[in-house]
Amino acid sequence: MRLPYTPNPPTPSSPAEAAVVARIAARRAPRPLQPLDLTLLHSPPVADGWNAFLGAIRTQTTVPADLRELAISRVAVVNRAWYEWMHHAPLAVAAGVGEAGMGFAKREGALVLGGELPEGLSERQWVVLCFADEMTRNVAVREGTFERLRGLFGEREVVELTATIACYNMVSRFLVALDVGEKNGLGPDAAH
Repeated sequence: MRLPYTPNPPTPSSPAEAAVVARIAARRAPRPLQPLDLTLLHSPPVADGWNAFLGAIRTQTTVPADLRELAISRVAVVNRAWYEWMHHAPLAVAAGVGEAGMGFAKREGALVLGGELPEGLSERQWVVLCFADEMTRNVAVREGTFERLRGLFGEREVVELTATIACYNMVSRFLVALDVGEKNGLGPDAAH
């Protein structure tokens, strides 16, 4: 980590900061505060906004867990955010993504729609992986990729998938820039 973590347990300097810590702890429960939280708490207002945004992305969207976690895992691979991979790849597996599907999620190089559906992935999973890959690498997404996504998902799901991918690009860039969790130089297999 490039900065020291804030103390754990945190030592808020005001009732407002104590309320921020309580909101973050409530979202994380029953797990303890994570290294990411202990980094963000250097700035309680930023930590509070981050917590609210991530809470909405993780718990208030209609995106199924397998698709959400595959998208997040792909963002982690493209951005080499192995701390993020370490947390989200197991959630993708727990949501039903098999070994072959996770192999595509952690593949080096760009993923491109076309040809046959890869073994171990549903069409929806493959399209979400490619959409996440393009958004993360290029920001702009090709029309063909977007049309495939739009053909499989409603407007709310498209917005929520796009917001999830954008959100976890923010998370991964923060994690990597500050080396939160001290896992980012290790690679996907060493991060577990």
